[in-house]
Amino acid sequence: MQRLGMMIRLKAGFENEYKQYHASVWPEVLSKISECNIRNYSIFFKDGVLFGYLEYHGTDIKNDWAKMAADPKTQEWWAIMGPMQEPIPTRKKGEWWAEMEEVFHVD
Repeated sequence: MQRLGMMIRLKAGFENEYKQYHASVWPEVLSKISECNIRNYSIFFKDGVLFGYLEYHGTDIKNDWAKMAADPKTQEWWAIMGPMQEPIPTRKKGEWWAEMEEVFHVD
């Protein structure tokens, strides 16, 4: 299992809309997340920053990310979420949400 932390900014004025969408995520999107071996997925919000945490339980994360990105319903969801988000400038090339370095973990 691989733990991932990611961050992105939420544009001002979209806080309520973003929270409303995530209060009832479309079932097809949730199903695709599970199908792509993602578990224990959470998004937190503070001071204009979204922090995402997930656990990846597969063996080929690049393939699973590609499978998710190719899904039409997920693309539709991302088309709604994308304009609300503002990637941080220090993200790696090709990232939307910037992956973070894990510096501590305890079970």
